[in-house]
Amino acid sequence: MNGESLATGQRSLGDPSITYPLWPPLTSGCPRTSTPELAYPLEVTYDYARVDKSLFDQQAGPDLARWAPLLPPLDAPTLGEGGTPLLEFDGVFVKDESRNPTWSHKDRLNRVAVSAAVHVGAPGVVVASSGNHGASAAAYAARAGLGAIVLTSDEAPPAVQSFVRSYGAQVLTLPVEDRWPALRQIVERLGYHPVSNTTVTHTGHPFGAEGYKTIAYELFTQLGTAPAAVFCPTGYAELLFGVWKGFTELHALGITASTPRVFSCETAAAGPHARALATGVPATVVELGPTDAYGIDCAAGGYRGLRAVRDSGGEALLLTDEELRAAQTALSRQGLWVELSSAAGLAGYRKLARAFDGPVVCVTTSSGFKDIGVGEPIPEGQSLSQILSGPIAAKPSGASPS
Repeated sequence: MNGESLATGQRSLGDPSITYPLWPPLTSGCPRTSTPELAYPLEVTYDYARVDKSLFDQQAGPDLARWAPLLPPLDAPTLGEGGTPLLEFDGVFVKDESRNPTWSHKDRLNRVAVSAAVHVGAPGVVVASSGNHGASAAAYAARAGLGAIVLTSDEAPPAVQSFVRSYGAQVLTLPVEDRWPALRQIVERLGYHPVSNTTVTHTGHPFGAEGYKTIAYELFTQLGTAPAAVFCPTGYAELLFGVWKGFTELHALGITASTPRVFSCETAAAGPHARALATGVPATVVELGPTDAYGIDCAAGGYRGLRAVRDSGGEALLLTDEELRAAQTALSRQGLWVELSSAAGLAGYRKLARAFDGPVVCVTTSSGFKDIGVGEPIPEGQSLSQILSGPIAAKPSGASPS
């Protein structure tokens, strides 16, 4: 079901009374409310009075254009993003975003953000990323006929760097602290469109989180109701905010009777949103500790994550690598191999150990192929004689009967 975009402009999350035209996207946050120490993100506004509610009668499926009225203009071609499965597991539902075209949730963001680059006539896109975001931006840029520059770090897994290069992107490896100054130079001198953050506290592309709203729309069509809670792996919190905004729109349009609580599931090695909520500040920057969950290992938080958790009545949960690995293993035993960071949603739900009055959804964000150490030699397994002398047809823990 396609249609024209009903997007009308951009609005500051720092002060909703401050609005801007839809074009150009203000990729460095709100100019009037931001300071050098704190940047407030922008969100896209819509003419909700013109939304045809039959939009939500359709089934979840690929191509975000099915939700076009509630997205910014989609000028970049699709790769078939969206329409990911919802699987029941251990009393909760798992929304498996690893089934997107580049095997991560970032495809929803980049369909929208790369569309903005096409719309403004940019020759290419530039992104600072050590993983999923860079690969996805490179893929969508290639599909749209644009150049792509990906600024990454030495810590990025070699397999992910190969993945990015396969799309024809230029990959520049830099120390983490040098990536953002380099990104700004590329924007200023080459005219490339930034599809990742350029500010001290996180703002990101103002159109990007709009792509994540479609997860909320799909969850409604798949469940037939709004869930009671959603647990999201959280780095910069664009996913968290997008899911929350999608459900607030469904409620405001009278499609759902309630909205879920959303939970930020962060690595204990960082946790900027947990720190901001605990200290009562709009956003903060923290020091990083050691972790293998590089996909959510973010020092800088952003105001949109705080808004989503606080306004929904959720919480920010801090998770150790051990808790993440336990959740990752549990998902693998159900046939879902996800990146360590991607298991944070289920790990957060398990750690909270709270009952909810309604469905609970844990979002998984990316494939296990993206993890550190993938492809390295593994210890030798069992011999044939050991297998033949062991338990017959042993099933993994938690496996369903055939």
